[in-house]
Amino acid sequence: MDQALDKQWMQVDFGPSTSVATALHVRAACSHVANTPPLPLPARRSTLNIMYGIGFDTTNSTPANLAELQTCLSKFKSVLGVNAQDTGDEGS
Repeated sequence: MDQALDKQWMQVDFGPSTSVATALHVRAACSHVANTPPLPLPARRSTLNIMYGIGFDTTNSTPANLAELQTCLSKFKSVLGVNAQDTGDEGS
Protein backbone atom coordinates (compact mmCIF):
# COMPACT_ATOMS: atom_id res chain seq x y z
CA MET A 1 0.00 0.00 0.00
CA ASP A 2 2.80 2.45 0.85
CA GLN A 3 4.25 1.98 -2.64
CA ALA A 4 1.00 3.19 -4.18
CA LEU A 5 1.21 6.34 -2.06
CA ASP A 6 4.70 7.18 -3.27
CA LYS A 7 3.97 7.47 -7.02
CA GLN A 8 5.00 10.66 -8.80
CA TRP A 9 4.60 11.67 -12.43
CA MET A 10 4.74 14.58 -14.84
CA GLN A 11 1.57 15.23 -16.81
CA VAL A 12 2.12 16.92 -20.18
CA ASP A 13 -0.12 19.84 -21.18
CA PHE A 14 -0.67 20.25 -24.91
CA GLY A 15 -2.03 23.18 -26.88
CA PRO A 16 -5.66 22.95 -28.02
CA SER A 17 -4.83 22.37 -31.68
CA THR A 18 -2.38 19.52 -31.03
CA SER A 19 -3.19 16.34 -32.93
CA VAL A 20 -3.16 12.89 -31.36
CA ALA A 21 -0.32 11.94 -33.71
CA THR A 22 1.77 14.87 -32.44
CA ALA A 23 1.06 14.03 -28.79
CA LEU A 24 2.11 10.42 -29.39
CA HIS A 25 5.23 11.62 -31.23
CA VAL A 26 6.21 13.80 -28.24
CA ARG A 27 5.65 10.84 -25.89
CA ALA A 28 7.87 8.60 -28.02
CA ALA A 29 10.55 11.24 -28.56
CA CYS A 30 11.02 11.84 -24.83
CA SER A 31 10.68 8.23 -23.70
CA HIS A 32 14.47 7.74 -23.74
CA VAL A 33 15.09 9.76 -20.57
CA ALA A 34 16.45 7.48 -17.84
CA ASN A 35 14.20 6.74 -14.85
CA THR A 36 11.21 8.53 -16.45
CA PRO A 37 9.29 5.96 -18.49
CA PRO A 38 6.11 7.09 -20.20
CA LEU A 39 2.95 6.14 -18.38
CA PRO A 40 0.76 3.55 -20.11
CA LEU A 41 -1.69 5.02 -22.58
CA PRO A 42 -5.34 5.05 -21.57
CA ALA A 43 -7.25 1.89 -22.52
CA ARG A 44 -9.87 3.99 -24.32
CA ARG A 45 -7.89 5.94 -26.88
CA SER A 46 -10.17 8.84 -27.69
CA THR A 47 -8.67 12.20 -28.63
CA LEU A 48 -9.37 13.64 -25.18
CA ASN A 49 -7.95 10.62 -23.36
CA ILE A 50 -4.72 10.83 -25.35
CA MET A 51 -4.40 14.61 -25.03
CA TYR A 52 -4.85 14.46 -21.25
CA GLY A 53 -3.23 11.06 -20.76
CA ILE A 54 0.38 11.67 -21.76
CA GLY A 55 2.62 11.54 -18.73
CA PHE A 56 5.91 10.18 -17.44
CA ASP A 57 6.55 8.19 -14.26
CA THR A 58 9.01 10.24 -12.20
CA THR A 59 8.87 8.16 -9.02
CA ASN A 60 12.52 7.08 -9.38
CA SER A 61 13.81 10.13 -11.26
CA THR A 62 16.76 12.21 -10.16
CA PRO A 63 16.72 16.00 -10.53
CA ALA A 64 18.95 15.54 -13.60
CA ASN A 65 16.41 13.13 -15.12
CA LEU A 66 13.62 15.65 -14.54
CA ALA A 67 15.65 18.43 -16.12
CA GLU A 68 16.39 16.25 -19.15
CA LEU A 69 12.71 15.36 -19.53
CA GLN A 70 11.66 19.01 -19.33
CA THR A 71 14.35 19.96 -21.86
CA CYS A 72 13.13 17.27 -24.24
CA LEU A 73 9.48 18.30 -23.89
CA SER A 74 10.33 21.99 -24.35
CA LYS A 75 11.59 21.25 -27.87
CA PHE A 76 8.00 20.80 -29.03
CA LYS A 77 5.83 23.87 -29.71
CA SER A 78 2.71 21.83 -28.98
CA VAL A 79 3.76 21.31 -25.34
CA LEU A 80 2.49 24.15 -23.18
CA GLY A 81 4.06 22.80 -20.01
CA VAL A 82 4.11 19.98 -17.49
CA ASN A 83 2.49 19.47 -14.14
CA ALA A 84 4.21 17.52 -11.39
CA GLN A 85 1.72 15.15 -9.78
CA ASP A 86 1.73 12.63 -6.98
CA THR A 87 -0.81 10.32 -5.46
CA GLY A 88 -1.65 12.99 -2.88
CA ASP A 89 -3.02 15.17 -5.72
CA GLU A 90 -5.61 12.61 -6.81
CA GLY A 91 -9.15 13.52 -5.97
CA SER A 92 -8.34 17.20 -5.44
